[in-house]
Amino acid sequence: MMDFVLDASVALLWLLPETNPAGVDYAGATLKALKESQAVAPSLLALEVANVVAKVEAKGVVTEADSQRFIALIGRLNIVTDQATAAHALGDTLNLARRYKLSAYDAAYLELALRTGLPLATLDAELAKAASTAGVPIFGTH
Repeated sequence: MMDFVLDASVALLWLLPETNPAGVDYAGATLKALKESQAVAPSLLALEVANVVAKVEAKGVVTEADSQRFIALIGRLNIVTDQATAAHALGDTLNLARRYKLSAYDAAYLELALRTGLPLATLDAELAKAASTAGVPIFGTH
């Protein structure tokens, strides 16, 4: 299998499938691919996941036990944190955010995919559109 950049929109469906039923098959296939591949993620992936986990726990959507199982799963997967995300934030990432009207967070995933030459696993429509325009393949689509 091929390595890829993992976006939080995919990983969070492993915890919250009901939030995007149409994306569940894609998220499942990406999770399965991670058993034989390695994902790379910007350092902000962990913060995005923590933010959503805290919010959905507070709303009673998931229990802390559910969250801990999900966090343990992420910990077992072959996900490498990119150490250069911050170094690119105010340069290439900002420029991509400007060019494609993305949040800086979404632009960080695109910047990482461009820098590494890896496909991007995402369920975020705006990010996928920007990636396609920038010449970055979407993981799992041929």
